[in-house]
Amino acid sequence: MGKHGKHLVWDWNGTLLDDIDAVIGATNAAFAELGLASITLERYRELYTVPVPKFYERLMGRLPTDEEWTVMDGAFHRHYWVRAESCGLTVGAAELLAARQAAGATQSLLSLAQHAHLVPLVQRYGIAERFVRVDGRVDASTDGKSGHMVRHLAALGVPADRVVVIGDAADDAVAAAHVGARAVLYTGGSHSRASLSRVGVPVVDSLEEAVAVAEELV
Repeated sequence: MGKHGKHLVWDWNGTLLDDIDAVIGATNAAFAELGLASITLERYRELYTVPVPKFYERLMGRLPTDEEWTVMDGAFHRHYWVRAESCGLTVGAAELLAARQAAGATQSLLSLAQHAHLVPLVQRYGIAERFVRVDGRVDASTDGKSGHMVRHLAALGVPADRVVVIGDAADDAVAAAHVGARAVLYTGGSHSRASLSRVGVPVVDSLEEAVAVAEELV
């Protein structure tokens, strides 16, 4: 657990990885294929939710069928992974991760990105050694992070009351609450500040501020 006893669980997409432009580009490219109108960043951030089919329900007025969801999800990821190649880490992320590791604090990474895609990316950005564990999604479910968080903390052996989750989505806070951990939400990703503020946890505009707030929470 490190000498400080506090453990951070980081989200990847929209938090450590600055990929919101790639997400919007891929979303609109997929929408064009599906006959849906394009969406602005502002509207995306107001409507986005997990599980993702619920996001499409907000756009379409109904939940997609299983067959429609398979097409939608496939189209999005086909466009996203092309654009993700040009994404960088969020400003200050690498330095923050290195500083916490050097100080003897521990941190891990939990993402809903497919594990097979996630691990090579984290290695490519040169930050894999900053984490005591990296977990991505290993199934095809559309569920949020709560169940994954249970398994992640169990594998780490870290008490939930010493954990702070840092992410960009309301679902990160839901997953934290599910296991009894705390959360800090960052405005640079998938949600607007207004929608994050409704969640009831601290909301910040930079990762540096997220870490500072996390240090005060536990």
